[in-house]
Formats: sequence, structure tokens, C-alpha cells
Amino acid sequence: MIKVGVVGGTGYTGVELLRILLRHPGVTVMVITSRGETGRRLDHLFPSLLGACDLQFTDPAEADFSSCDVVFFATPHNVAMREVPALLDEGVRVIDLSADFRLKDVTEWERWYGETHAAPSLCEEAVYGLPETHRDAIREARLVACPGCYPTAVQLGFLPLLEAGVIDPMRLIASCGSGVSGAGRQAKLGSLLTEAGESVAAYGVAGHRHLPEMEQGLASMTDAPIQLTFVPHLMPMSRGIHATLFAPLTKEVDLQHLFEQRFAAEPCVHVLPAGVHPATRNVRGANTCQLSVAQPQGRDTVVVMSAIDNLVKGAAGQAVQVMNLIMQQPETAGLDGIALAP
Repeated sequence: MIKVGVVGGTGYTGVELLRILLRHPGVTVMVITSRGETGRRLDHLFPSLLGACDLQFTDPAEADFSSCDVVFFATPHNVAMREVPALLDEGVRVIDLSADFRLKDVTEWERWYGETHAAPSLCEEAVYGLPETHRDAIREARLVACPGCYPTAVQLGFLPLLEAGVIDPMRLIASCGSGVSGAGRQAKLGSLLTEAGESVAAYGVAGHRHLPEMEQGLASMTDAPIQLTFVPHLMPMSRGIHATLFAPLTKEVDLQHLFEQRFAAEPCVHVLPAGVHPATRNVRGANTCQLSVAQPQGRDTVVVMSAIDNLVKGAAGQAVQVMNLIMQQPETAGLDGIALAP
């Protein structure tokens, strides 16, 4: 059995991670930490887990991860970078769901996050946790930086086009919508039902922290410079990411065949038949990305539609997919759930 610890199990990503891990046939959860909930039982905080786990939250300062094979960080940014070095020194492998190690350029990270990075030497070592592009490196990694939810949907959508060199990489556009859970579990005015319900609003238009992560990942798919215009929107739903991607075509190509061929061997990416479009309701609770591609009116713009559950393929599910690779398990172990409908 794989012995795992979870740092920060009280947010939406943390409880989703625990939901998946507790159903994984090859995993035993050993430790769950929280400063604010120390001593409280997990299933008392989240009754949805009643009957699945009776562990209590441990104070992070007192947590013993020495028996763990893997430790997950489901924490806000700036926590993992302070605690990960000690775990790595103990031989524990780490999967970080926060943004602390996603960017290779430490100066860029500090510019976007407004503070000094506490473990800059690990930024270069950390392997980016998108299995569809970094599978072999993930298997050997001791530190994996899991992608953000928007970056997962956007990068998977542009991947076949950039690899094939059939679009202008300097004119990429991503218009994306996210469910309110993407804002976290903290009490925020903008997350209230009366504020977010029955409304759609753009935010972060002048600059969003996921932008440099996306441009870094997209640049690795091609030899040419990358420029992405990214506009996120808050959607009146609890879960889901829908990304509509645009790019000018530079070559004639069978787009449907290109996408089907690129993802034919990918267990967590489904290319829909021509003319069928993805919807967030069709990936809710599942570790899958649904994609469709079109060339409207036969003009020179390709449109890709990408849908994921922001808490699963966009976070916790992808982290478990990474763990499976690291621990030499079947890649989809514990992730074979079918999307919830309705």
C-alpha cells in the first residue's frame, strides 16, 4: 500500500483529494494536517466522508510524515515552499497542488506573487505535473508541481496545434469560465450566492497569475515565441472549467484527425466527435478533459473547446494521476469514476 500524507485538508481541493484517495485501492492515508482544525475528525468537518475515514487533523508543526511515501500539499501558495525542503531531505516524495513550484523563472514567480521565494533552488528541479506532456519525467520526480485548473484546460486544448506547428503562436486567445469553487473555500463577498448567482463576469483581465504558467507550458510545445491573451470569467456554478480557445491557422490540416491522433493513447483526455461540443456537466466529478475542435465557416481561425472539473482533472484528480505514475501504479487507479449526471 502507498502511504500518503495530506497537508491542508480543509479546502475544496483538499477534501476532493481525500475523497479520491480514500477510494483508491492502493492507498492508505496516514496523516492529515490543519492548523485551524487540529484535533477535529475529518468526517466531522466534512460529513460527506462519514464512514470513509475517522482520522483527526494534526497540527502541521507536530505532524510525522516519516512513514509516508508521498505527501500532497493542498495549501495556498507560500506554504509548500517553506516545508517541502525538509520532506525531500527525509526521502519523501512531494506532490504540490499550489503554485509554489510551477514557474521555472523565480524572478517571474516573485513578480506575480509579490514575495521572495523561500526555496528557489527547487523551482528548476520540480517537474511540471501535466501527464500528457511530462509523463516520463514525472515517473522519476521527487517533487512535482501540479498545474492550475485554467492552465490544464488551456494547454491540453492548444497542445496538438502547437506540436504540429499549424497555428500562429503569437496570437493565441483563451476565453475561460470557472465555477465558484475555483475561488477557494474562504468567505469572500464575490463568492456569495447573491453575488455570483445568475451572473457572468470577467476578472483578472489586466493580468492573472495563471498566465505565466500557461505561457511557460505552451512555449515548451513549440520552438517559436508564445503570446497568449487570457480572459477568465466567474460562472454561476460550483464546479467546472470551460475554455474556448482561438488561434489563426497557418497551414491546412485535418483538425479532427490531428486531435484524435494526438490523444488516442491518453486515458484522461477524450476528443469528441466532430460537431459535438463539451460541457462542464459532462465531466463533473471525473478526471477527464473533453475536447472538440472546429474551423467555423472554413475561415482561418481554429476554435478549440475544452472542459474539465476544476477540482478533479484541474487539481486533485490530476495529483492522484501523478502519484500513480510516481509509484508505478496503473495511471488511472482510483480515478475510474464516471462523471455525475445530472
